[in-house]
Amino acid sequence: MDHKQYASFLPFLQLVPDPRKARGKRYPWLLLLVGVTAALLSGQVTGSAIAEWVAEHVHEIAAFLRMKVPGAPSHSTVRRAVRYVDVEMLERVVAEHEQAMERESQAASTVAEAHRQPLRGQAIDGKEVRGAGAHGDKVHLVSIVQHGSGVVLAQQEVGEKTNEIPAVPQLLAGRDLTGTVITFDAMNTQRSTAQCIIDQGGHYVMVVKQNQPALYDDIKTFFEGTFLPQEDDRDTDTRSGKDHGRLETRTLICSEGLSGYLDWPGAKQVAMRRCLRTVIRSGKTSSEITYAVTSLGRQQAGAQRLEGFWRGHWTIENKVHYVRDVTLAEDRCQMHKGNALRALAALKNALLTALRHCGWTNIAAALRYYGAFACRALAFLAGFAHWPAPAQAGNASSGPP
Repeated sequence: MDHKQYASFLPFLQLVPDPRKARGKRYPWLLLLVGVTAALLSGQVTGSAIAEWVAEHVHEIAAFLRMKVPGAPSHSTVRRAVRYVDVEMLERVVAEHEQAMERESQAASTVAEAHRQPLRGQAIDGKEVRGAGAHGDKVHLVSIVQHGSGVVLAQQEVGEKTNEIPAVPQLLAGRDLTGTVITFDAMNTQRSTAQCIIDQGGHYVMVVKQNQPALYDDIKTFFEGTFLPQEDDRDTDTRSGKDHGRLETRTLICSEGLSGYLDWPGAKQVAMRRCLRTVIRSGKTSSEITYAVTSLGRQQAGAQRLEGFWRGHWTIENKVHYVRDVTLAEDRCQMHKGNALRALAALKNALLTALRHCGWTNIAAALRYYGAFACRALAFLAGFAHWPAPAQAGNASSGPP
C-alpha cells in the first residue's frame, strides 16, 4: 500500500496553547493532544479507554514526536488535558485544517449548472451529546457542514438556558457568505436568521412548518390552488429511486408567484415537495408534503437545483451526526466536565473530514485499520494516509515518517 500524503494535522495541533501552569508539568502538551487524537482514530470512545490507550502507547507517541517522557500519564492527567483545552482555539485550528484540505483537493461541493453561478451548499443543524445527560448536563452543539463532502466548517455550543435558534446568527457572524446557500430544517426557519444571511451576501433554503404559522399558511394555500400560480411560472422536478427496501418518488414544484406578497426577508421563491414512498415488502404507501421558502430567484435556481440543495441538507445527518453517534459512539462517552465533550467533538469532526479526504467511505473500516497499530494512527496525523504494519516497515514508530 502506498504512503499517500495529505495536509498534516500536527502543525495545527501545535497552535493549540497549553492551558497549564508551568509548575508541575511532566508531559509535553503536544504529546497529550496527539495521544488523545490518535486514540480517537484508533476507535477508543470513552474517557477511560482514551486514557488507557494514551498510557499504553505513550513511549511510541514520544518517539514519534522525538520527545522524552518520565513514564505513562495517569488517567486524570489525560482527562484534565481534554477538560481544560482552549476549545475555541481548537475548533478554529480544526476549521483551518479542513479548509487547507478543501483547497488541496479543490473538491468543494457545489450545486451548479453550466450557465449559472456556482453555489456552495452548507447545512446548519444541531446535535445533542446524550452521554453528558447521565450526569444531568445537557450539551448541545450546532454546526455548519458542507453539502456533499461533510466537512464541518464551524461548530458552537448552545447555551444551557437557551436553544440553537439564537446560536445560529452567532455561528454565522463574520463569515463571507457570497456564493453560499445555507439550508435549514424548520426549527431554524427564523426571520432574523434569514435577514442575517442576506446581510452577509448569502442565500438560504428554509423548510417551512407550522412553527411559522402565517408563512406556512400562505405557502400551503398558494399551492393548494386558492392562488394559482401562472402556468408558465411553475417549474417541476421529479425523481424516483429505490433504497432501504422502499420505492420513493420525489416531486418538487417551485414558483415566484408569492415573491411580492410574502413578508419574509429576501424571499424570492416558494416550493412544495411531495414525497411518495412505497415499502416493497408490504406494499404500504405513504405521502408527505413539505414546503420551503428561498432567497434564490428563478434565474439562480429552478426546481432541479432546489431539489439538489434540499437533498444536500441531509449530509449533516448522514455523514456527521449519524457517524459520530453510531460509528464513533459519541453518546457512550460520559466525559462531561469542562470543555471535554466539545473538544472531543471537534477532534472527531477533524478526523472524519481527513478520512474522507483520503478516500475512506467506510469509517468503521478506517478505525479498524488505524486501530490495528499505533504507528498507523500516528502517521495519519502526520499526513500519511497509509502506513504499513511494523513487521513490514521495520522500526516504523521511531519518528515522524
